[in-house]
Amino acid sequence: MTSDILDVALIGAGIMSATLGTLLRKLEPSFRVAVFERLDRVAAEASDAWNNAGTGHSGYCELNYTPARDDGSVDCAKAIQVASQFGLSLELWRSLVASGDLPAATTFVREVPHLSFVWGEDDVAYLEARHAGLSRSSLFAGLELTTDRARIAEWMPLVMEGRSRALPVAATRMSRGTDVNFGALTRALVASLAAQPEVEVHLSHEVRDIRRDDHVWAIDVCDLTTLEERTIRARFLFIGAGGYSLHLLEKSGIPEAEGYGAFPVSGQWLRCTRRAVVSRHHAKVYGKAEVGAPPMSVPHLDSRWIGGERELLFGPYAGFTTKFLKGGSWLDLVRSIGVGNVGPVVSAGMENLDLTRYLVGQAMLSVDERIALLRKYYPEASSDDWEVMVAGLRVQIIKADKSGLGDLRFGTEVVTSSDGTIAALLGASPGASTAVAIMVDLVSRCFPESFASAAWRGRLARLLPGSA
Repeated sequence: MTSDILDVALIGAGIMSATLGTLLRKLEPSFRVAVFERLDRVAAEASDAWNNAGTGHSGYCELNYTPARDDGSVDCAKAIQVASQFGLSLELWRSLVASGDLPAATTFVREVPHLSFVWGEDDVAYLEARHAGLSRSSLFAGLELTTDRARIAEWMPLVMEGRSRALPVAATRMSRGTDVNFGALTRALVASLAAQPEVEVHLSHEVRDIRRDDHVWAIDVCDLTTLEERTIRARFLFIGAGGYSLHLLEKSGIPEAEGYGAFPVSGQWLRCTRRAVVSRHHAKVYGKAEVGAPPMSVPHLDSRWIGGERELLFGPYAGFTTKFLKGGSWLDLVRSIGVGNVGPVVSAGMENLDLTRYLVGQAMLSVDERIALLRKYYPEASSDDWEVMVAGLRVQIIKADKSGLGDLRFGTEVVTSSDGTIAALLGASPGASTAVAIMVDLVSRCFPESFASAAWRGRLARLLPGSA
């Protein structure tokens, strides 16, 4: 198939490519699609369960989505947007389970309550204002708030055992929260794609170059197993290669790629090894980030299901790195700086020296120092019950502003060419949880005529009734 012109080429076998490929094949079953992944397995980087810090971000408990205003009120817009977007993801997954394109939902999503927990008068007042603001939205119906210690202890016993009574505490709880194993979900989506006619999935295939070739994209690919090189041509190209997306996008030469830089952030978890402790905690408990911490480092005591087993993680602890992927090179950061982005990257670095110092300090924390942070959420934690695990990397966006200086951004951004023939996803959180909304928007921008057609609108409405 790949000797001819493809309709769609997807670089990277993560949740974004899997979601986009699934949507496009549902909207246009005749599309010829190929996926190229440099690693030897699907969802091995940011989408893997051990690497992904967002296991069902829905705005219920993530306090970084609801910043306090100067007047004491809380801005709830981001949390409401994320809740709506995550709802669209759930809707697609339900449709795909019903059609047989995905296995039973319990293989990748489970119900786990989402809780926020704070202490101290100021933060209790903040959480009360947050609850009041969110409760005005129907998306947050059922969000409970309490300052009663006994009630909180019922919700999260580990958090309250041994806790000093010197400070007031407060918590919110959404019982219908979820835990999503995006690694398992991605592998199921890609397996479903690979089983379809006119779809190919190529693992251990590295994209070396991208260039215009008349009205299509020429993609130079190397089979890392045989070292055979060949050129693939596609009418539409999506770059969902995680930390390497910007590098590949720059090779395309489109003007929309100019002025971008990248700032990588590493991560680590504490994983509980004592099953008796794991079994006593069934919640995702989020707190407030340390001063100076990046948004993806919001601490949480997190119940997860990985490989069919319950797990308990705490973190993530951020750190400084120069790699853009766990399987990347220590020279990634240096190689990403060129004439087109040196100004924004340097200026962003100068403006964020405190963040760099924070990340370096986090990376150098001893196990005892990590346990000390854990004890803010689990006062009776024993260091013997926890081990350090390396989490995934996040590559944040640096984007030139109107003055040419760099602005460090912590969200997710889709870059598309003016003609809609190429797109790339940059950035991190909330990423995976909002993949469906991001990809529906991308399809509307890159396939505007087809997206507006009665055929595509009808198929989308059947797949995602909430999008109509």
